[in-house]
Amino acid sequence: MTPARRRTLVGSAAAAAWLALEVSAAAQPQQLDTIKDVFAKLQSCWQPPPLSRAEPMDITVIVSFNRQGAILGQPKITYESASASDNDRLAYRIALMETLQRCTPLPFTEGLGGAVAGRPFAVMFRTRKRPPKTEEKRAWLIPKTL
Repeated sequence: MTPARRRTLVGSAAAAAWLALEVSAAAQPQQLDTIKDVFAKLQSCWQPPPLSRAEPMDITVIVSFNRQGAILGQPKITYESASASDNDRLAYRIALMETLQRCTPLPFTEGLGGAVAGRPFAVMFRTRKRPPKTEEKRAWLIPKTL
């Protein structure tokens, strides 16, 4: 085998190995390494029910995970907006459970999995629009010109 042909084969093999590593890295989901990453991942999976089915509301769930990122036990809903109707609550509970099914198991790193295994997370999903902040006008704060 000539040296030029050997270099071509070695270069092709290196390119194929690099491509295989890139494809396998892209196929694996990005691992979560911090608690902030966990909340961001759960929020990214959140899909509230459409406005045609339910009015916007807030809902909070407490959920625990095992080392592999699967749900441990049963999630518990701890807060729902007081003004929500029973139909709205049902639609949001279903959306919440679909979110947890879609998002889990979470891809924890080994260190994060060991740190959070069995510990409860309180995750709030907000879909209500907040009222706009209005500036309060107080008589003693208004500058007077004499």
